[in-house]
Amino acid sequence: MKRVLIVGAGAQGGPCAAILAGEPSVSEIRMGDIHLEVAERVADRINSEKIRPLQLDASRKDELIKAAEGVEVIFNFTLIEFNELIMEAALACQAHYVDTACNLDFLNRWITGGQPKYHRDFMSIGRTALVGCGFSPGIANVLTRYACDPMDRVKSIIIRVGRSVPKGPDEVVSEWKPTWSPETLLEDYADPPMAFKEGEFVELPIFSNPETFAFPEPVGEILISSHNHEEPYLIPRYYLEKGLQEVDFKYPVDRLAGAFVKMGFADDQAIDVRGAHVVPRDVLMQLVKRPGNAFLQETDQSILQSEMTGIMDICVQGELGGEKITHDIAYKFTDGTDIQRQRQYYQAYGTTQVYVALPALVGAKMCTQGEVESGVITPDVLEPGKFFEGMSERGVPFRFEERFIKQTVFD
Repeated sequence: MKRVLIVGAGAQGGPCAAILAGEPSVSEIRMGDIHLEVAERVADRINSEKIRPLQLDASRKDELIKAAEGVEVIFNFTLIEFNELIMEAALACQAHYVDTACNLDFLNRWITGGQPKYHRDFMSIGRTALVGCGFSPGIANVLTRYACDPMDRVKSIIIRVGRSVPKGPDEVVSEWKPTWSPETLLEDYADPPMAFKEGEFVELPIFSNPETFAFPEPVGEILISSHNHEEPYLIPRYYLEKGLQEVDFKYPVDRLAGAFVKMGFADDQAIDVRGAHVVPRDVLMQLVKRPGNAFLQETDQSILQSEMTGIMDICVQGELGGEKITHDIAYKFTDGTDIQRQRQYYQAYGTTQVYVALPALVGAKMCTQGEVESGVITPDVLEPGKFFEGMSERGVPFRFEERFIKQTVFD
């Protein structure tokens, strides 16, 4: 992997460029963003002669193709509405393609059991499109495979994600403060969640099945509910032959986001407001306070001030050798309270914001090194051992906690 194009210089594109800048095999990193000044700030922050910032409109296929000419991999870190255009640009330039989130069109095609769009096209040029290879989906899928592979039968896969909430100003009320792309986050809360129940795909009402889940400290107990996410779409087809009956995903309840959704602020159809045609979602997106690009603000001192901790819990129930087994995995995808680990990340990658960008890079390496088949694939096909090795190549161990429960019955 010598030349790459990164589409989107924001919260994930910047960290990806920083990681790639430290790769000896990479000679050129084209950093494209519709706002050239953002790409330039990323380049200045990393200070590597490998990085070439450029202005790039992801909605224009001709610009994408021109920017990607001669690259081996295109990393897509922009909005999911541009996924197909960027995939088409990758096909035109005969490049591998990696993104970290899937749009509903792709997901709905996936659960029908057919081939995804562009699968044969990528196969015909011997290239791979790896979709949904970030943290979740991404690491979530590989950890799930790690737990499922040894089992003879798999009954259920339950995924829960939670994070600690940093203490803010002592305010009676506060504005909505999304921690990442407000467009994507709002869409995830507004779309009916998909679950896999009793061997069938089932749409659930938004914010349904609430529960208070006890994550390991320092996250603790958090109210979570059913949430539209990629895992229940992507995972089931790989374990049907093992008898899989359930895949369920829950995420923290955002009461403000829920209120906006139920009031209609996620709608993209114009409404009449005193004679003017107004799109409710556009109004909210114009007013929302967007998360800052933490990557651009990071220093060796600021990384010591973060208290954010995020944990993903994956619980797989199945059978091995005729005995019922529960394999529970707790993975801290970010841990601001672990100062030593924060320093390790910063020294190795130039940033601590790696939990989405690094798995995308590891997946891209596996594609370019011929460790996966060509076509359109998901992270579920990535061999866990090789993936974990890739995640720890620079001396920062990839780690998670496991707990096994075996049910023993004497008649």
